[in-house]
Amino acid sequence: MQKVNRLVSLVLGLALLSPAAALSLLAQEQVEIDAAAPATPFPHFWEQMFGSGRANLTLRESYRDDLRAVKQVADFRYVRFHAILHDENGVYNEDEHGNPVYNFAYVDQIYDGLLKNGVRPFVEISFMPKKLAFNPDALHPFWYKQNVSPPKSMERWDGLITAFAQHLVERYGIDEVSQWYFEVWNEPNIDFWDGIPRKKSYFDLYAHTARALKAVSPRLRVGGPASSAAYWIPDFLKYCADNHVPVDFVSTHGYSDDTVQDLFGPNEEVRPSDLPPNFPKDIPMDERVPRAIAKVRGQIQASPLPNLPLMWTEWNVQGMNESRDTIFVGPALANTFRQCSGVDMLSFWTFSDVFEEGGPSPKPFEGQFGLRAKGGINKPSYYAYGLLHQLGNQRLANPSNNVIVTKSADGSLAVAAWNLVDPDKQGTAHTMTLTFRGVLPNASITTQRVDSEHGNVLPRYAAMGKPLDPTPAQVEQLNRETELPAPEQSTLNNGKLELQLTPNALVLIKVQPK
Repeated sequence: MQKVNRLVSLVLGLALLSPAAALSLLAQEQVEIDAAAPATPFPHFWEQMFGSGRANLTLRESYRDDLRAVKQVADFRYVRFHAILHDENGVYNEDEHGNPVYNFAYVDQIYDGLLKNGVRPFVEISFMPKKLAFNPDALHPFWYKQNVSPPKSMERWDGLITAFAQHLVERYGIDEVSQWYFEVWNEPNIDFWDGIPRKKSYFDLYAHTARALKAVSPRLRVGGPASSAAYWIPDFLKYCADNHVPVDFVSTHGYSDDTVQDLFGPNEEVRPSDLPPNFPKDIPMDERVPRAIAKVRGQIQASPLPNLPLMWTEWNVQGMNESRDTIFVGPALANTFRQCSGVDMLSFWTFSDVFEEGGPSPKPFEGQFGLRAKGGINKPSYYAYGLLHQLGNQRLANPSNNVIVTKSADGSLAVAAWNLVDPDKQGTAHTMTLTFRGVLPNASITTQRVDSEHGNVLPRYAAMGKPLDPTPAQVEQLNRETELPAPEQSTLNNGKLELQLTPNALVLIKVQPK
C-alpha cells in the first residue's frame, strides 16, 4: 500500500510541474549496489567469438590488422566466416577423368594466419565448389557469388569433408583441432541453400557432414542448423535424435532488427495457437535478441538433447540511420548483454568492415556491421567493447535496466552504466546516482566513457572533410583523436557517485575493494 501511495504522490507531483521539469525528474535514477550481495558467474559470452565476411578476406593484411586490433580490446578466442570451400580458395577440382582433386594450400594460409594471431576458427562449412554442385549456376546475389547448390553426389561430398578434416588433423594435430567447432552451412532456411525441400535436404547434408567428421575423429565438434531468425531448432534436434546423427552444439542467428514474426511467429514454423496467451505483437528491438535466445534455450531443454550448448553465431544491434557507426552501439551492446542468459557464445557480426557482401566499400561509415571502418578506423563500438571487456566474471543482481554490476576475484567492482536512446528517438540527459554499500565510503574509483565527446569518430571524420579513401596518416589521426584517455581517477563521496549520462553514453566505473 505504501508503494501505491508513493506512486500516486509521484504522479500528482509530476502533474504540478512544467513538462521540462517533470522530464528532468523522471530522468533521475537511484541505483543501490551492495558489494557483499550474492554473486553469480558472469562469463563473457559476448566476446568469445566474432564473425567476419568470408574466408578469402583473412589473407589480406587489412583484415589481419583489424583482427589484431579487436583482439587487443576484446581478447576473443574464435572467429567465424563464410565460404571456406568457395572456388576462390581452390579446395575442390576434378581431373580429366572426373576424379576429385583436393588442394588445401589457401586453407592452410587462412587458418595459419588465425592461429598465429591467437584466434581459433569456428569453421562454417560452406559453400559448394562449382564442380561439385548439382547446379553450377545456383549463385547467390552477394558480390562474391557463392554457390548455394546441394552437391551433385553425396558420396563426393563425404569424400571432400573427410579429406578436409583429415588434412586439418594431420597439419594441426587432434589436440588443437578438437578445440575448434564445425558448423554445417549458413542460414539454410533462406536463399543461402538451394536444396529442395530446404529443410529435409539440409538435414540430409548435415547428417552426411557430421558423420564424415566424426569418422575422422569423434573428438571433432559439429553442430547446426546455423539458421536465420532462430528457425528449425526443434525439428533439427528431433531429426538428430531420431536418426542418431551426431550433434555437439546448436547454432542459429538473430538480429535486433529481425522482425517479431520471423523470430517468434506466427510464421511457417509457429502457428498463432502455439504462442503463449497475450504474447506481444511487437517486441522492442532492444529486447528481441535476448528473448529469442531464451526461446531457443527453452526449445533445446524441451528436446531429446536438452543439454547442448547454444552458439548464437550471428547477431548485431539495429542498423537504422547508419546507427552501427554511432555511439548508439555501446549502450545497445550493454543492454543486450544485461538481458541475455542461456547462451554460450554470442558472436557479433562483424569485427571488421573488410567485408564485401555488396562489393568493396566505396567509403568509410556506411552503417556496415564492423567495429572498425574502412582503412582500420576505430568506431565507437570498438571502444565500447574495450570498456565491457573490463567487467568482472561475477555478476551482482540489480533491478536497474541501465546498469550491469560485476565483481572480480580481487573484490573490486566494475559497473557499466548507460543511457540508451534508439536511433529513431530523441533522448535527454539521464542523471544516475550510484550508492555503494560494502566498500569504503571514500573508496578510490576510476571512470571511462564512450559518448559524444569520447571515442566518437564521426564528428572528427566530418571535420576532416569525409575523405572517401583515408590515407594511413588520416587513419592514424582519427584513431589518435578518438582514443580513450586514461581512466579518470576520483573517490566516492560518502559511498555515492553521481553520473551525468548524455544520450547513448556508456560509462565503466571501477571501485577498489576495502
